[in-house]
Amino acid sequence: MAVDTTRIAELTRELLVAIGEDPDRAGLRETPERVAGAMAELFAGIGQDPEEPLRRTIDVSRGPAPETVPTGAVLVRDITFRSVCEHHLLPFQGRAHIAYLPADAVVGLGSLARVLDICSARPQVQERLGEQVADAIEHALDARGVFVMLDAEHQCLRTRGEKRPDASTVTVAARGDLATQAARAEMAAYIIIGEQNKATTGVKGRDA
Repeated sequence: MAVDTTRIAELTRELLVAIGEDPDRAGLRETPERVAGAMAELFAGIGQDPEEPLRRTIDVSRGPAPETVPTGAVLVRDITFRSVCEHHLLPFQGRAHIAYLPADAVVGLGSLARVLDICSARPQVQERLGEQVADAIEHALDARGVFVMLDAEHQCLRTRGEKRPDASTVTVAARGDLATQAARAEMAAYIIIGEQNKATTGVKGRDA
């Protein structure tokens, strides 16, 4: 079901009136349509199948030598994402680190980011978002293990209520062989190494 931008624009106009504003003043005249467009983008993942980007696989079981079959994890670090908290409809954004242990097939690295894009483009909570990404990868690829770490900043925590502007939230979802304590520690170590390399080479991170 597509986002109903016409209705969103109408409701946004009502919202402006409800907060005591004049939706016809110059600065707000086009706001309902702008909000509708933003909502269509932010919630484009509703109704989409997060496994769809994983259906085009690359068979690595027929390499020139047996050692071409992957034995270790594939880890993509620092995938930026943004979503909307379903409790207050305020944004949260951060970085994801996604790893999986392939079976006989792998996917293009961008496919992992696309799974995250689909799952995050809907009203979410961070804890569920990581689990949905892990489930999609495990199921679609028959992966031997999956590890998903999300590190995000929530505007509902930073700008309202407790008002903790420096707080960030880290969640982990793990499946199969990457769910063991040793495997989790190994994945975390790779992520830390990436952060250290950035600091050494002067690559700017999220908070630079």
